[in-house]
Amino acid sequence: MELKQIKELMAAMERAGLKKISIKEKDGSELMLERAEENQGHLQHQAPAYQPHTHPVYHPPSPVVKAPHPEPEKAVEGRFVTSPMVGTYYSSPSPDDPIFVKVGDRVEENTVVCIIEAMKVMNEVKAGVSGVIAEIYINNGHPVEFGTKIFRVT
Repeated sequence: MELKQIKELMAAMERAGLKKISIKEKDGSELMLERAEENQGHLQHQAPAYQPHTHPVYHPPSPVVKAPHPEPEKAVEGRFVTSPMVGTYYSSPSPDDPIFVKVGDRVEENTVVCIIEAMKVMNEVKAGVSGVIAEIYINNGHPVEFGTKIFRVT
């Protein structure tokens, strides 16, 4: 709607004695005009002549979900080989090579157990403990953070 049309509507409102008018157009836009009360003083705040109409938006309440009580973690026996850095875990030197270790393999402190790629650099990770690989927690090619448990050694 053009300014000229709005001014004509304002004049028509005054002639007809209307205090408020709302017009909805075919394109979905809406215009709402409201005249200030005549008995208001000049120093008092008056409502603006043009006020865009906003529709209230209904937001359904979020369902209340109670978190289950955390069960105490079961004590896991063994020691863990953790990631020394942030990067991507690889279980073998290359896709064509065999994996470094699998569940049941015996490792020593200096046994290379995986590679962590960080910034295009392949970093060998050594077990740091002696024992048998009991569990592998990370899948090949997945990201790891500093301290992520990779293996459990018993």
